[in-house]
Amino acid sequence: MPLPNNIKTNASYRVPDSMKAWVLGNPGELTLEDKPVPVPGKAEVLVRIDAVAICATDLEIIHHGPPAQIQGGDPFNKNFTPGHEYMGTIVALGPSVDEFTIGERVTVEIHAGCGQCKRCRQGMYTSCHNYGKNYGNVDKGHRANGFTTDGGFAQYAVNNINTLVNVDDEMSDEEATLVVTAGTAMYGLTELGGLVAGESVVVTGPGPIGLMGAAVAKALGAQPVILTGTRDNRLEIGRQLGADHVINVRNEDVVKRVRELTGGVGVDYVVECAGAPNGLNEAAQMVNRGGKICLAAFPNSSPEVDVAYLVRNNIYLYGIRGEGKAATHRAEAFMRQKRFDATLIHTHTFDMTDLEEALRYAKDRVEDAIKVVVKNPWVQTDRIAAE
Repeated sequence: MPLPNNIKTNASYRVPDSMKAWVLGNPGELTLEDKPVPVPGKAEVLVRIDAVAICATDLEIIHHGPPAQIQGGDPFNKNFTPGHEYMGTIVALGPSVDEFTIGERVTVEIHAGCGQCKRCRQGMYTSCHNYGKNYGNVDKGHRANGFTTDGGFAQYAVNNINTLVNVDDEMSDEEATLVVTAGTAMYGLTELGGLVAGESVVVTGPGPIGLMGAAVAKALGAQPVILTGTRDNRLEIGRQLGADHVINVRNEDVVKRVRELTGGVGVDYVVECAGAPNGLNEAAQMVNRGGKICLAAFPNSSPEVDVAYLVRNNIYLYGIRGEGKAATHRAEAFMRQKRFDATLIHTHTFDMTDLEEALRYAKDRVEDAIKVVVKNPWVQTDRIAAE
């Protein structure tokens, strides 16, 4: 079906009627199918997906359902395409869009808030008050690609212009998929106060967000930056990204060691990215009186928390969801300026046709996979056609 007349296109970027997309059936079952290419609406663009990184949340959605919700329920057998950490090229503009041009390379945030509620007006669109009220009804405004609407394990996706972040031409497709991960870390540090130069920071858990957390904290001028975890090779990557000290919690008492490194006082901030059962209580023991803790991970259980300790020590607690307050734009600026090398966490690349194998690598940490990136093999065909 041809695109409507009010959709701007360019002959250099052919937009087909249909596309290949991975569709979620029963839990854990994905099939590569033909789907119509989505049509951008007002304040939206059509993005040709060039590369997409696999997030642990993608694995949760594919195998268990939540936090995705389609048509008011689990996403299974609803013609739903998951995937949310993608980048690509703008190939069509919706009605009235003049903020971007066809051919621009962009990475995308997941959430487009409704733009009307209190939180959206504060820039907290990942905490949109209409999130959860309009699943399956994108007319309200809020959408979360790969969660409430089709995501990036496909050839094309529609994005609101508020979710787009231009990426430097020198940045590879693979690196560009990591901007949102760095943006999540940036959002956490923003909520803790933002001005962390000269302040001490502990980041727990050397997964993708934790590693980017150490990198962003150091780029913001934090001193010292301490990274904790259980895998020496990942801790070494954290050191290359800017961590001043690394602690293997299997070999040392992490609270004792942090206190030693800070003259017994504790750190100013803790960014908890491990989701460990006792993570919050340990963070409270590591932070100083009047310090701040940011929770950026989802624990599998709800352990008992020593609330009295938090109160007695005037400790501030923050929780973040995703990459709010335009933090992704600031993270991209750091990466553009080469303030840290995000490519250190990219370990494997697969073709989109090999998505199932890529997901296995990510899920089972095959060859100690950290960030697995999937690239669209059809992009090269489009590029040749454009020439």
